[in-house]
Amino acid sequence: DYYFKDKQWYQRRVVITAGILGYIQRTKHFFQNRSFQAEDINKKNDQMLALLAIASTFCPLRLDESVNQQVKEKYSDKLNRLQHGDMTVYDDLFFSGCPKFLSPIVSENSSSLFGSSGPRGLQLQVFKSEVDQQRLIPTLRSYLKLYTTIPISKLAKFLDMDENQVRCCLMAFKHKKEVAKGDGGEQTTLDIDFYVDKNMIHISDTKVARHYGDYYVQQIIKLRESNRQILSRVMAAAPPQ
Repeated sequence: DYYFKDKQWYQRRVVITAGILGYIQRTKHFFQNRSFQAEDINKKNDQMLALLAIASTFCPLRLDESVNQQVKEKYSDKLNRLQHGDMTVYDDLFFSGCPKFLSPIVSENSSSLFGSSGPRGLQLQVFKSEVDQQRLIPTLRSYLKLYTTIPISKLAKFLDMDENQVRCCLMAFKHKKEVAKGDGGEQTTLDIDFYVDKNMIHISDTKVARHYGDYYVQQIIKLRESNRQILSRVMAAAPPQ
């Protein structure tokens, strides 16, 4: 999969995509008057928002305030469903954000190679197999954030699973949230950390303090945009000299 297959680069993809979206947000007034550019850039912006909504569910990181607001405004109803592992929402966002897929093989009967849905359907199957491995992780994470210690038996009741399944989910949680660093080592993308001692889970919060500067930068951008719109209306309404 072009975006989600390699689990080790979730963090980098979230950071890069959020950076591009933040840049578009800050510079959109430069291309708004050029309709052919604005239409294409807005389309790409919507595609990246859809992919970012999925990627940030797998790898929750603190986003730029303006980008976070865009995601919430566009997909507020779907974000909660993503957290609960709703596969229909994953499918919808995948098709909203994915590019056109081309077959590397020329064949008179492409359905025999990729099925009736073609290369796009094949990519969707690969994507869904990855989602299926991770779809319980957001729910598991939401429970762990409420406690400093919790017995595995209690967590199993919350998840309606047996204890062995919960242990497997905890191992998957740790495994999927490890990302490769440039020097070949590993670092975690968890905003919480935990370890299991016999039948007890011990949780520690590793949340990074919020950067309030992002909020003020976003308000400055909004103020400049409002001033620009007011000035353009005044200039349009002014009588010709």
